[in-house]
Amino acid sequence: MGSQPHELPTPVTAAGREGLDALLRAPRRSVVALDFDGTLADIVPDPDQARAHPGAVPALAALAPEVASVAVITGRPAGVAVRYGGFAGVPGLEHLVVLGHYGAERWDAVTGTVHAPAEHPGVAAVRAELPGFLESIGAWRGTWIEEKGRALAVHTRRAADPEAAFAALREPLAELAARHGLMVEPGRAVLELRPPGTDKGVALTEFLAETGAEAVLYAGDDLGDLAAFAAVEKRRTDGLPGLLVCSGSAEVPELASRADLVLPGPAQVVAFLSTLATSLTA
Repeated sequence: MGSQPHELPTPVTAAGREGLDALLRAPRRSVVALDFDGTLADIVPDPDQARAHPGAVPALAALAPEVASVAVITGRPAGVAVRYGGFAGVPGLEHLVVLGHYGAERWDAVTGTVHAPAEHPGVAAVRAELPGFLESIGAWRGTWIEEKGRALAVHTRRAADPEAAFAALREPLAELAARHGLMVEPGRAVLELRPPGTDKGVALTEFLAETGAEAVLYAGDDLGDLAAFAAVEKRRTDGLPGLLVCSGSAEVPELASRADLVLPGPAQVVAFLSTLATSLTA
């Protein structure tokens, strides 16, 4: 591989080391899949202000031509992730794919278009009911609603006690979602009401089948990434090497405990991707 300005960190598990080795041996048959918020972008109080780490696009543009594909898998609408990531029209990212709304939407850089199904009727019903519902259960103060197009999210990070607000809202919101044929996806101080039937694990599994990948790297930071971790673990039992990376946070120990490699946050994830790109071109 030649000399490197930085060495790649060593995964702590044998399966992770095998996954990284497989990617380094055959990058053109490997997929790199990444969450957006908390992995490529720092978590911020207002999700509308989230932007990809300044080094993310250069790192991905260097890495993408060396692997079979790079996919960003996010709960955000695909178009929003593209804008906040600054992914459109970047040389080197011509074949980047963004799978938004947990795979329900897809943006392909090669065409610059988003493909999406019709909105689930339950989302419109919850959109109308949610403000009054939060008021009726005394949860309005310190919480706020994020409009996500095909989903709605209730954030508690601004509450006096975010964890207590999150715990108090989880069951009532689950009941509200169920009445309208939706489900609740918990995250870091956020509860997202969205249609069932897909998650990051489903999206990743389908993308791996589409690309015929022989190795995969997945990096995430939140509870919604557990499904993708499980998908990689399942594929590893089927003989597909995989590396699981956690963009570390004390808020989500469930993810860190299952990761092969824990990095402190988006800055370190971006540095890892940049070093990986350098390793593949040296």
